[in-house]
Order: sequence, then structure tokens, then C-alpha cells
Amino acid sequence: MLQGLGRGIARHPGLIVLAWLIITVASFAAATGALGEGLFARLSTGQLTVPGESDEGLAILTDNSSTGQSMTLLVQGVDPADPGLVEPVGQAHQDLLAIDHVASVAEPITVPGGPQNPQAASLVAKDGDGFLVSVTLEPDLPKAQQDAALDEVQARLTALGDELTAQYPGSTAQVGGGSLLLGAITGQVEKDLVKGELIALPISLLVMVLVFGGFVAAGMPIMGAIASIAGALATLLAFSYFIDLDASVVNVVTVMGLGLCIDYGLLIVSRYREELRKRFSELTTRSTRAARTEALVATMGTAGRTVLFSAITVAISLSGLMVFQADIFRAIGAAGVSVVVVALLVALTLVPALLALAGPRMLRPGAMTKVPVLKKVANRLGDVAPDVGFFSGLARWTQKRPWLVVIGVLAILGLLAAPALRLEMRSSGEQLLPPGHPDRVFFDTLAEQYPAFGLPQVQVVGKTSPEQMTELADEVSAMAGVELVSPPRPVGDEYAVFSVFMTNPDVGSAEAKDVVTQVRETRTPFRTWVTGQTAHLMDFTHAIGQRVPYAIAIVMLATFVLLFLLTGSILVPIKALLINVVSLGASLGVLVLIFQDGRFESVLNFSSVGGIEAIIPILVVALGFGLAMDYEMFLLSRIKEFKDKGMTNNEAVVIGLQRSGRIITSAALIVVLVFSGFALGDLLVIKETGIALAVAVTIDATLVRCLLVPATMTLLGEWNWWAPAPLRRLHDRLGLRH
Repeated sequence: MLQGLGRGIARHPGLIVLAWLIITVASFAAATGALGEGLFARLSTGQLTVPGESDEGLAILTDNSSTGQSMTLLVQGVDPADPGLVEPVGQAHQDLLAIDHVASVAEPITVPGGPQNPQAASLVAKDGDGFLVSVTLEPDLPKAQQDAALDEVQARLTALGDELTAQYPGSTAQVGGGSLLLGAITGQVEKDLVKGELIALPISLLVMVLVFGGFVAAGMPIMGAIASIAGALATLLAFSYFIDLDASVVNVVTVMGLGLCIDYGLLIVSRYREELRKRFSELTTRSTRAARTEALVATMGTAGRTVLFSAITVAISLSGLMVFQADIFRAIGAAGVSVVVVALLVALTLVPALLALAGPRMLRPGAMTKVPVLKKVANRLGDVAPDVGFFSGLARWTQKRPWLVVIGVLAILGLLAAPALRLEMRSSGEQLLPPGHPDRVFFDTLAEQYPAFGLPQVQVVGKTSPEQMTELADEVSAMAGVELVSPPRPVGDEYAVFSVFMTNPDVGSAEAKDVVTQVRETRTPFRTWVTGQTAHLMDFTHAIGQRVPYAIAIVMLATFVLLFLLTGSILVPIKALLINVVSLGASLGVLVLIFQDGRFESVLNFSSVGGIEAIIPILVVALGFGLAMDYEMFLLSRIKEFKDKGMTNNEAVVIGLQRSGRIITSAALIVVLVFSGFALGDLLVIKETGIALAVAVTIDATLVRCLLVPATMTLLGEWNWWAPAPLRRLHDRLGLRH
């Protein structure tokens, strides 16, 4: 099938390139909003929820809410009792109430008794050096009316803030709210995506110029990567009409597609150059055109097959996310599989078409060969490896002391993985933004100075009246770590709610979790639901724990079957799966050391939230497993190729690593650079993903592929290729060979 595709591409490469050019331009236009509402305008962000008590409680509050969106002016450095505030704040109060769809305006300046009025206490800073002006809209407004009203409110609050800061030198004023926070996070996603691509693509091109010795060959995977990015963004835009896409989904999925496309393009281009060089040395009986076609057909039947199997493996890893109940995992799983398909299509159609158009130019010496120093570097890093070199020497060194290598590498991986045993989950909102970001400062100040206006860690909903909930609220206020419990208030006709604010702002603190647990265990004469940030986090992590075994079973079984079809062995797949588990554990351990323990905060520009974002461990395992199996396919396919030619196990391992080592190392280096480019972004969840996957790929391409795999295959010897007789017969019928 793939050989036939190669022949078809060789006949009509120009049409395929033209089709991809049109698709790429149209995809970028659609995703950026040139053809209508763009992708980034359709993103959302919010609480991580799963079906359960906290989700039910949130639904009750949402369905019975009597208020709409709100926006707040935070004024600091001004005494709320200053008489000079009455006129400007009073005028702004009237102007705000006159805006269509504004339901209420709350501030402590013009109320009877001023800031001393107990009803205004929540609007005055704890240190007495600031106040709030809070505006609430009518509920259930159409989006257009809501957005228009919020724009007017923001403009008037901004004008009031400017007036006050001019009147009181040294004071500050900032407008904030949920809609502005969402805009800041989604805007940061777009900025980080652009920054990551601007860093990753040029550096990737430079590495590939060193690998291929020229710009023509190096440009092929980059052009494929650009098309892949466009296709990924268009795919995500399409998904946004069927599922809610969290802002973090875009960068996570796009960077995965970008890394895979560069990997696949590198492998296809390298193998084509190898096949083309082989055939051009035998041109005595064939035409140049025939040799080019044969080279492309052979490339598709070897490297193309590896790419196909790799893409299927990565897609299986991502599809394991569909098992989880959380919408964000299902969104990443569904969108991720689609983006993998895009990367696969690019690698198997666009890149081969570009190669067919380039033809013999792929073998011409590039500009690198004219610069002595660069020529030497290119020769050492080049894609066409000699039969004997660094990687064959490393394999033979490993084969002489396999037990020492296995024990040593496993000890290193174990030490790196150990911190993962104390991993803590977190679900951040404004903490996703970098320290010093205005919207993060706004909400941090609310939490510190205006606890009643901050986001409560816990909310208790009861199917009763506020009076009947007073006793329970008093009990909660006496619990350890509780700073403030708001008076119970009615929610609709049947429910009441009170909010719990903790002394420790960390939503994952032990005290906050204890409050949730104790309230849930408290018997009351009425039905209660415990919700809020901490309850959502606890239910989310519990739901993950319940579904993890099913996800692992599905992914491992499917991967085992694929590796069996590729190798005809049952021991090689089992060994590969076990090694990948240890490798991923090491990357999670490094993640804990950096982000949970707060190491390198100043270097990486983040502040630790005391844990890892709750979606990250599952994403790292799913994406990291897919990438690890990607390189496993690259290596095993070459080893199996030489084994099928009659070599012994050890000979096949040596020459297989020698032939694939440069490509695996180069591909891994590029992917690490891609992930590192995104890790330099400002959004915490993207930073954690980038660092974790960069570490995972680094570990996999060095300790695992270059040392642990050759050592374990040496220890197993010819048993690597063993399978029971029934399975051998099955592989003879269904297995894949070059």
C-alpha cells in the first residue's frame, strides 16, 4: 500500500504540493480569524470538573444564580474614609447604574455611614488602605449584550481609576474580573504559541542543516512542520464547535503535532537520501527518473511504514485519555488523535512530494560543505552514518558489560523517579499566569486583602433555608485553618450556600482538604453538596485514580499488539513497555523537583503553587509514552530489518543502532528544542508540559535508547525474537516486513 502511494506521489508531486499549499493557507486564515471567528476567540478556561458531588453543587449554584458577570475596580493606597472620594466615586456609581443591563454597583464610599458601615466591610481592604468598586450585570444575558455591557463598565471603571490615581499620587487602580482573566489566559496561550514557534522552527532548521549538510534537505521537514501547525490549528477550530476547548489544549496538542511532524520528516528525508544514494551508484542500467521513483517507493516501504506504526502508537496513547471522565482529557485525546493524523498525512504525502520534486538535488553538496569547521560538524552529525562509528562503538561497549549498564541506568532512573512518589496535584486559575502579570496581581490582592471577594476554597450548598445552615456554618468556622465563613445566603427557592475562606490560599492544602472531608462526613437533617476549588480538585484526582488502570490496560495492550506485529516477538514489546514506565517515572520526578519544590523559579519565571497542575501527570504519561514508542519504532525497525537479513541478534543491534542512532539523536534534539521553546512561554501549564516532555525525550534518547535497550537486548540474546508457536504462525500471516 505504501509503495503504491510512493509511486503515485512520484507521478504527480506538483499537484500534491499545490494542494497542501492551499490547505495550509486556508487553515491559517481560518484559525487566526481571517475568515470569521478564530480559534483563540473560542477557547475557554475554568474549573477542572468531573461528574460527582462538587460538580452537582456547582450546577445548583449556576442554575439558581440571580446575578450575572461582574467586574471590579481595585484601588490601593487610598484611605476609603477620605472625603475627597465621595464626589468622583458617587458620580461613577450613578454612571455605572445607567449602563444597560447593570444590575448593581457596590462600593463603600457613598453608602450610609461610609466605610464604617458593617455592610461595606467586605469592600474595604484588611489593612484599611484601599477599597473596591464592584459592578454586577443582570443574569442570563445574550453574549453580545453581556460583552457590550462589560466593555462599557470596564471603560467607566478605568476612567474612575485614572481619575483617582491622578488625585492621589502614589495610589494604584486596576480593573479585573473573570472575563478579563479568561482573556488574559487565552491571550497568553496565543503569545506562547507564537513565541514557541519562533524559537523552535529556526533552531530546528539550524540543527537539520547540520544533519543534512544543506538547506534543501533541511527545509523539507520544516515545510512539513508549518503545514502540520496549520492543519493542527484548523482541526482544533473544528473541534471547538463540538466540545469546549480549554486554553491549555491548544499549545499542548499543537506542540505535539509539531514535534511529531519534524520527527517523521527527518526520518523520511534521511531514508530517501540513503535509498537515492544507493540507486544513483547503480545508474548503469536505469534512468535517473526510474532511480528517483524506486528510491521514493523504497523509502515509503521502510521509513514510511515506521512512521505509520509510530503514528498509530502515538494515537493509541492519546486515545487512552478518552477513558477519563474529565472533559479536558477527552478534548485533548480527541483533538490530539486528529493532529497526529495531520502529522502522518504531511509525512506520507507532502514531504515525499517535496522529495520527488527535489530529486538529485537532495544529494548535491550543500553550502555547509564549503565551510571547513561546519563541514566537520556536519560529517559527524550527518544523517548517513558509516557502518562503524560512535553508536556501533557504544553498542559494542555496552554488550561487553550489559549487567553493569542495566543496573547503572535503572539506578539513575530510579533516583530521578523517587520524587514522583510525593507528587501533589493542583488546579490553578490566575496562578497559571506568570508572577507580576496584572491579572494575577489583581486576584492575589483580592485573596489577601478582600477575602470575601476572592474565590473561596470551599462552598457548602444545602437544600434548606439559610437559617437552618447557620449551625453548620458555625461548626465549619471553628475548623483548623479556616479564616472566614460567609453568612449563609439563599440560592433560588430551595437552596442555601455559604463560602469558606482558608488562611492558607493553597487550594490543595491539607487543611482545606480536611474541611471538605469533615463537612462531607457531617450528618445534617438536609441534603448537602460540598463544592468549590478544593472539592473540585479532590473529586478530579479521585476520578483520575479510578480510570488510570483502564487507560493503562488499553494503551499497553494495543501497543503490545503493534510491536508484536512489527517484531514477531513477545519479549521485546514487554521489555519496551516496562522500560518506558521507568523512563516516564523519571520525568515526573524531575517535574516535581522543579515545579512542586520551586527550584529554578527565577530562571524559568514561575512561582510554585505547591504542586503540579492536575492535568499534567496524565498528559506527560500519555504524550511521553507516545514519543518514547516513537523512538522505539525508529530503533527496532532498523534492528529487525538487519535481523531479517540473517544477522545475529548482537550484530543486528550494533548495526541497527549505528544506522538509526544519528537520526534518533537528531530527532530527539529537535523535539527537545521544540518543547524547550514552549517551556519559555509564560503560562504555567504549558511551561510544565514543555519541561516534562523535554526531560522525557532527553532521558529516552540517551539513557534508554543508547544504553538500556542495547544492554537488555544483549542479555536476552536470541530470546528477543521468541514467541510461542501459535503466535509465530499468526505473525507469519499478519506480521509486517520490509
